[in-house]
Amino acid sequence: MIRIYGIRNCDTIKKTLAWFADQRLEIEFIDYKKTPPDEALLRTWLTQLDWEQLVNKRGTTWRKLPEEQRDTLTEAGAIEQMIANPSLIKRPLVDYQGSVSVGFDEAHFTRLVAQAR
Repeated sequence: MIRIYGIRNCDTIKKTLAWFADQRLEIEFIDYKKTPPDEALLRTWLTQLDWEQLVNKRGTTWRKLPEEQRDTLTEAGAIEQMIANPSLIKRPLVDYQGSVSVGFDEAHFTRLVAQAR
């Protein structure tokens, strides 16, 4: 099953969920606000993605962090911040059979759907 992580009211998540609905493929949506990722899950994702790929540096949550904290953030600090502020994680995060990706990528989604069928 394809798991999609994000925040329900995010426009990119709405676009992603609509895309998958159009494909008539069953997905599981996990809302960061209702089920925030724990350290173990974040570390699993970080085996495939660099923490800088996982952190949404364009969002309000990032901009609200003190500049000094943003400038000196390490992987450990990023994990701590993503646990405390799941909105800091890029959306969507898509997990299919343990392979993870971030962002809306229709070509990638098309490949996932082909594999899932």
